[in-house]
Amino acid sequence: MGLPWPALFLGTVLLSLSCQGTDWESDRNFISAAGPLTNGLVLSLRHPLGTRGSDGVAGSTVISICQQPLPSLLPQYFHSLHASQVTHYKVLLSWAQLLPTGSSRNPDQEAVRCYRQLLRSLKAAQLQPMVVLCHQAPPTSGAIQRDGDFADLFADYAAFAFQSFGDLVEIWFTFSDVEKVIMGLPHQGSKASALQALSSAHRRAFEVYHRKFSSQGGRISVVLKAEDIPELLLAPSSVALTKDSVDFLSVDLTYECQSVATLPQKLSELQNIEPRMKVFVYTLKLQDCPSTGKSPSSLLFSLIEAINKDQVQTVGFDVSAFLSCPSSSEESPACSLTDSLAFPTEQEQERAVAPPPLASAYQRVWAAFAKQSREERDAFLQDVFPEGFLWGVSTGAFNVEGGWAEGNRGPSIWDHYSNLNAAEGQATAKVASDSYHKPVSDVALLRGLRAGVYKFSISWSRLFSTGRKSSPNLQGVAYYNRLIDSLLDSHIEPMVTLFHWDLPQALQDHGGWQNESVVDAFLDYAAFCFSAFGDRVKLWVTFHEPWVISYAGYGTGQHVPAISDPGVASFKVAHLILKAHARTWHHYDLHYRQQQQGRVGIVLNSDWAEPLDGQSPQDLAAAERFLHFMLGWFAHPIFVDGDYPTVLRAQIRQINQQCGGPVAQLPEFTAAEKQLLKGSADFLGLSHYTSRLVSKAGRQTCIPSYDNIGGFSQHVDPTWPQTASPWMRVVPWGIRRLLQFASMEYTKGRVPIFVAGNGMPVGEGDDLLDDSVRVNYFNLYINEVLKAVKEDLVDVRSYIVRSLIDGFEGPSGYSQRFGLYHVNFNDSSRPRTARKSAYFFTSVIEKNGFPAGKARSSPLPPKADLASRAPALFTFPSEVPSKAKIVWEKFSSQPKFERDLFYHGTFRDDFLWGVSSSAYQIEGGWDADGKGPSIWDNFTHTPGNSVKDNATGDVACDSYHQLDADLNILRTLKVKAYRFSISWSRIFPTGRNTSINNHGVDYYNRLIDGLVGSNIFPMVTLFHWDLPQALQDIGGWENSSLVDLFNSYADFCFKTFGDRVKFWMTFNEPLYMVLLGYSAGVFPPNVQDPGWAPYRVSHVIIKAHARVYHTYDKKYRQQQKGVISLSLNTHWVEPKDPGLQRDVEAADRMLQFSLGWFAHPIFRNGDYPDVMKWNVGNRSELQRLAESRLPIFTEEEKGYIRGTADVFCLNTYSSVYVQHNTPRLNPPSYDDDRELTVSDMTSPSVSTAVHAAVPWGMRRLLNWIKEEYGNIPIYITENGQGLESPTLDDTARIFYHKTYINEALKAYRLDGVDLRGYSAWSLMDNFEWLSGYTVKFGLYHVDFDHADRPRTARASARNYTDIIANNGMPLAKEDEFLYGEFPKGFIWSAASAAYQVEGAWRADGKGLSIWDTFSHTPLRVANNDNGDVACDSYHKIAEDVVALQSLGVSHYRFSISWSRVLPDGTTRFINEAGLSYYVRFIDALLAAGITPQVTLYHWDLPQALQDIGGWENETIVQLFKEYADVLFRRLGDKVKFWITLNEPFVIAAHGYGSGVSAPGISFRPGTAPYTAGHSLTKEGGGRSDGPAVKSTVWINSQQPHDASPMSVSTEIYPSTQFMGGWFAHPIFSNGDYPEVMKTRILERSLAAGLSKSRLPEFTEAEKKRINGTFDFFGFNHYTTVGVASIADSSWPESGSFWLKVTPFGFRRILNWLKEEYNNPLIYVTENGVSRRGDPELNDTDRVYYLRSYINEALKATVQDKVDLRGYTVWSVMDNFEWATGFAERFGVHYVNRSDPSLPRIPKASAKFYASVVRCNGFPDPAQGPHPCLHQPEDAGPTASPVKTEVPFLGLMLGITEAQTALYVLFALLLLGVCSLAFLLYKYCKRSKQRETQPSQHNLSPVSSF
Repeated sequence: MGLPWPALFLGTVLLSLSCQGTDWESDRNFISAAGPLTNGLVLSLRHPLGTRGSDGVAGSTVISICQQPLPSLLPQYFHSLHASQVTHYKVLLSWAQLLPTGSSRNPDQEAVRCYRQLLRSLKAAQLQPMVVLCHQAPPTSGAIQRDGDFADLFADYAAFAFQSFGDLVEIWFTFSDVEKVIMGLPHQGSKASALQALSSAHRRAFEVYHRKFSSQGGRISVVLKAEDIPELLLAPSSVALTKDSVDFLSVDLTYECQSVATLPQKLSELQNIEPRMKVFVYTLKLQDCPSTGKSPSSLLFSLIEAINKDQVQTVGFDVSAFLSCPSSSEESPACSLTDSLAFPTEQEQERAVAPPPLASAYQRVWAAFAKQSREERDAFLQDVFPEGFLWGVSTGAFNVEGGWAEGNRGPSIWDHYSNLNAAEGQATAKVASDSYHKPVSDVALLRGLRAGVYKFSISWSRLFSTGRKSSPNLQGVAYYNRLIDSLLDSHIEPMVTLFHWDLPQALQDHGGWQNESVVDAFLDYAAFCFSAFGDRVKLWVTFHEPWVISYAGYGTGQHVPAISDPGVASFKVAHLILKAHARTWHHYDLHYRQQQQGRVGIVLNSDWAEPLDGQSPQDLAAAERFLHFMLGWFAHPIFVDGDYPTVLRAQIRQINQQCGGPVAQLPEFTAAEKQLLKGSADFLGLSHYTSRLVSKAGRQTCIPSYDNIGGFSQHVDPTWPQTASPWMRVVPWGIRRLLQFASMEYTKGRVPIFVAGNGMPVGEGDDLLDDSVRVNYFNLYINEVLKAVKEDLVDVRSYIVRSLIDGFEGPSGYSQRFGLYHVNFNDSSRPRTARKSAYFFTSVIEKNGFPAGKARSSPLPPKADLASRAPALFTFPSEVPSKAKIVWEKFSSQPKFERDLFYHGTFRDDFLWGVSSSAYQIEGGWDADGKGPSIWDNFTHTPGNSVKDNATGDVACDSYHQLDADLNILRTLKVKAYRFSISWSRIFPTGRNTSINNHGVDYYNRLIDGLVGSNIFPMVTLFHWDLPQALQDIGGWENSSLVDLFNSYADFCFKTFGDRVKFWMTFNEPLYMVLLGYSAGVFPPNVQDPGWAPYRVSHVIIKAHARVYHTYDKKYRQQQKGVISLSLNTHWVEPKDPGLQRDVEAADRMLQFSLGWFAHPIFRNGDYPDVMKWNVGNRSELQRLAESRLPIFTEEEKGYIRGTADVFCLNTYSSVYVQHNTPRLNPPSYDDDRELTVSDMTSPSVSTAVHAAVPWGMRRLLNWIKEEYGNIPIYITENGQGLESPTLDDTARIFYHKTYINEALKAYRLDGVDLRGYSAWSLMDNFEWLSGYTVKFGLYHVDFDHADRPRTARASARNYTDIIANNGMPLAKEDEFLYGEFPKGFIWSAASAAYQVEGAWRADGKGLSIWDTFSHTPLRVANNDNGDVACDSYHKIAEDVVALQSLGVSHYRFSISWSRVLPDGTTRFINEAGLSYYVRFIDALLAAGITPQVTLYHWDLPQALQDIGGWENETIVQLFKEYADVLFRRLGDKVKFWITLNEPFVIAAHGYGSGVSAPGISFRPGTAPYTAGHSLTKEGGGRSDGPAVKSTVWINSQQPHDASPMSVSTEIYPSTQFMGGWFAHPIFSNGDYPEVMKTRILERSLAAGLSKSRLPEFTEAEKKRINGTFDFFGFNHYTTVGVASIADSSWPESGSFWLKVTPFGFRRILNWLKEEYNNPLIYVTENGVSRRGDPELNDTDRVYYLRSYINEALKATVQDKVDLRGYTVWSVMDNFEWATGFAERFGVHYVNRSDPSLPRIPKASAKFYASVVRCNGFPDPAQGPHPCLHQPEDAGPTASPVKTEVPFLGLMLGITEAQTALYVLFALLLLGVCSLAFLLYKYCKRSKQRETQPSQHNLSPVSSF
């Protein structure tokens, strides 16, 4: 077989020229060029078996734009040219297509990708592109006219092209047809002017190219017609086109064979141009050659001969004229002739270069790879993916979400399966990875990975519980909205799968995918998703791997719904899925595409298949058939012709015929359905995991099975590596072949392919974090995808890993782990920890593949608005005490409530959020790669050191080897900055610049580059305590030579890293460095010299800092533009007694001795604080020393030191108390020099904390710095909470960060402190100095027992990320104050209870109650208080009514004392005197216009009934009914609003459980509360036919640690049901206890060995009687509690330990009642807050409480439509508060218990509440002052509204007279006391004079001194 002779000849002569070369450049070969592409050529490449069309003109027209997809046969065509010795190919760019708007700012990226793919395909065929920038008229003249000068526009376009394609192109042409371009220019004047414009544009492009882009030796020219060149040479306007601005001359040459001159002569004419230039013949047109008898070969031969003889200086020419190809249509483009792409005839095949014709795409792929050697197959490709390639990860809803029954989600078929599994004790998906409650956490993981796309699925039944179109579940919608918004906020594109195998069970109950109606249901569901989420989601997947559904779900039955019907159901299901997909695609296309601009595709899964016997045609056919059955089953209808593959249909017909019946039933599509299906995808998603060897089926049977129907048998090569899944082997090269097959068979380049699923599992028995085997899998598979893209030109747009996290894997449960992140399913919080594969995948993403070069590039650092060099704000010394003492004057007197009140707001927009670490604490690698030892290495290796557990930093967190892990978690945290330190001895092993360790330098370069590449700002500390041991050996910091050595080290760091590091700190915490290292000596270098060494060392350190500062300032600042400072540390110091001046001075002195020691020289006057100089100097003199122990700076040194910091860096953790003290003089010590005593503050809530959490100290310290050093920019560089053995749920640290950051926010917002940044300590658990690893500060937990030191996020990490995302603590929209009114008729009330206010405990025949007994029992009630008198309301009806009138309430809720009406609790005796009191009181209320709301029972059971068992005795139910009947009969004509029981939960739980309330039973906490509660529920369920009756339910709202809506449901629901549902559920729901309560108590009862539940059961009759026994819901609410009763420390406290001020919970719990109990009519029957301590009428805290809580009630009423009808404040007045006695005061009226008349005095809260009542809410101040806000003139009762006289010294005086008498008496008393004191003074003085007079001359000189 041989080449056609023209090609053979051409190849020979060109090869000779190539070998010979030219003198253009020694390393460049002769150019033989072909091209460009024409329409006809592209048409034949796209449709090789079709006709080319009859339009010859059109067929030869050059391509004007680049269109995706490129022809699938284009690579073969290019390879054939290369085989014919063509070296270059012309490519014409379309200016208009690339820049549609004319500007490079808005390019068409699709066009860029298209051209890049074309250029790569040329390079892949070893053809060099020659690119023409403009080959026709420029873009519309309007654009040029708009945008100005043509030259400017063209230069902009050219620069864009050079930038976009310069890496692939070395030869450029600006214009290839000058005449056409000139004709297209606007405002055409003369030809000369147009030529001038063109010449100018060319020159500009030439200059741009050579100035910016020609570094690799590229060339640029312009194509001119040969006959025009002489004229152009003469025109000055066009000289740029011919001489000055071209690298070679390019000509368009037409040669007439009839011409006398030969072709070489024609070319030689061009050599007259001076200076002589090389010529490239861009176009060579031969005319009339056949008529002259001249053959192309002879012309070519003469031309070659001339070139060889140097007659013409030609570097190359267009060879198109010398190539020919048969014009008939042929299949293969792989011939050596450029103008034909059809397959050769049988006769021509002998002469063709191409292989024999191939029958199918599969056979072509097989043929292309079958003969590959192993080396060729497995060769690793070093290259990168196209720009814009999408990297991502995936999950499926049922795999990871959990939350199976939450938020009104309906069950899916997987839930049904899980329930069956649960019954058998197997794994279920009920919780799975708990992603339903962790959307933000999962997105954080994605950020860590640097993923660009996240493919997840929506749970159909979470949106529509039955699967049918109905009201969508808003909680489900909210979950997906939050997930999508979080993704977009992190710049991650969501790819949303509508169906990932989890059909709603309700649809499955009706046949599932075998029921035609499910298609309509799916379309409705999809349409809703497009509408709800399509504004943000641009990539949609209709179905994920429908083959699995059809094959495994309905064929083999291995997956749910576990139907085994491979012959019928399997095919029917696939049929309906295809129809559902097509209808969904068209629905989007018709209704949403134009607006949303999204894409809809499908993800199909397929193995690759190859013949078991490569030589067997039967096996080859079987392998191809396998692919058609697996992939083609769904791909062929969608991407080819709307119908199933011919092979599949034929196979099914064949087996049915062989078996004489329907073994398989393949449904048929109608013509309309085919039309609907064809082309119904914007992309093909492809999942691939493994490959198969396939053979023709052996003995076929007529039993339906997948393989039997398909006529094939599946095998694996035993040498293929296994995985944890038995069905999966590692066969990397299969994915490349599958991609090429899919491209040739289905997409044909018309639609892109997304690799949407690839990965492998590891087993439970494997190392759960070290998945190196999966790293290898990804490495090989991704590289095969790269080969498909780069070498096979398959249009692959993405690679998506399965999966982000471990999840529920169907039948295999949790035994197979696909996640890049390990999920600990044994931990209820489901923590995620990155595996090695996560870090590997990130590295691939960052490199966009596998680039060949490893040269380090230095990315530009992220921008940060750093303060410029700060001026010295104060140049004079601080006073003694400093003026900063005003901080104590301002803050120390703050009320606790005001001090701790949470502030909402945000920091400045450029606030720098970060985390901190230090080298020795995290790096490890203590002697790795040439690192020198540090003093901490030496210290920890010395036996007997004081480090706990003999721990060392030898490995620590191993950050030196785990750089990828550190960068991952930093990105996950979303920090903007990372503060780390450089290990001096890692880069200078001996501490000197004579020994540079390049490995260490490389580590920090990689760290810094990784940070900058992740947009994280590096903040670098030069010295964090780890001095090189070699320098300590010469004296360390006591040797002044370290000033120079430290400067040398710093200089090297600035020079090496300063191009990317813009924030430097010289020293970290020099205070601790000198005190712990040189005073206490517990830190290395272990010097114990407390009186001298700390001062000497600090002196050297300050000088070293100043030296380094000036080095940076002089050598680097101007270029690097960074800032430099040092990190100083201190606690806040609070005077023990702020009212004592010397304690205030001691506090200021301690701050000067700690912070001022280093800050005062630097930030003030270059010298130590005067108080330090004074104290140390004076004490030195008293110690008889010749000079002060504190060294002295010279004036020159002071000037050098002053102002040597650009910003103030502060580390602070806690606060302490100090008081003045006079210590001993000797031995001298720094501690004694301060003359004070320090005492620690306490953190009552956290016993394991290293530091006391005192958040308010943060604000005060920042203010002190501002006052002391001026308002210099401040960065908090360390702040955090160390805990001993914290769990991942480190709530204490969350509260610490929350409150400390909030105090910093107050300092910034309220006090004007210039705070610029905050860095939490620390990024992760690390070596904590002497504590070793026993104290954990980390936001990330580190497993120090694992070799790889895996990092796992704690709850505090997620909390900190939220703070960063919000830039502080902004007020949530729902928490904004709402102005408005409650509905008309809203009831305002106040409340009290009989025992708490009435007193008169034995008056008028009242019987004893359980509270009488309880309060008279020792140690039951605080302060031995009791209710014997209480507020004496029994005798003060008028006073109580007046107090109520002052509030303006329309109702008053009070309770009746059962034992006052029925002394023994029974109706045997009715105490009329007691009943009369209530009648009189009710009459007084009604007379005052106040409606009574009467509680029948408020905890004060008659003692006589308690003596027979109380509420544990069921007979009490009847007795209570009889008691109620008495009241209804006797008072019912006056009372219309009744409440049966108050807070039955408290009665049962605390009266019979904890025993803190009467009757004080606590010895049966597991049974007594439920028994009592059972009786209470029966009683509460009673009903009167007349008045409105209901028991009040007391519920604290619950707040989870993660306050997301999803967390509310999972963590809160059970506890809320146990508190409120216990009594509300039977009455308001179904007559029975909540299911969660019954289930949990039963489980625990059985676990304890009981035979039945401890919770009693209601009979069916009781359920019916109880259910619905209400007229309204009475609701008492005070506070919110955290889950597990953990209260957020940022919640303001009250006078009650259990009551935190949490108004947000009020609205939430009201909404919960609405949703849980079908929006019942609700009355809030109690709400209020307590205080302790000294009485205070100005109770601003209660005003805040009432304002906030009532406003939340207003929101619930107006915005949430809760049916709230009334609000009751607790309480009218201070009263007896049960076990706390009178210590806790809830009243809006103060009761003065020191006055026997017990007057009710209104507090500020009473007046505020009265205004709310008058206004019926909160009038909007924007509308001006409202009349209701003005206090009525007659408002406000007197102290005693009834008595106008008071007793005074036995007299009854009026109030005014009594006050005057009291003042007179006080004045007389004071005068008497003063007189007595004066007389005593005179007496003592005279006595002393008499005693001392005889010895006046014997005074000692010492005592005189």
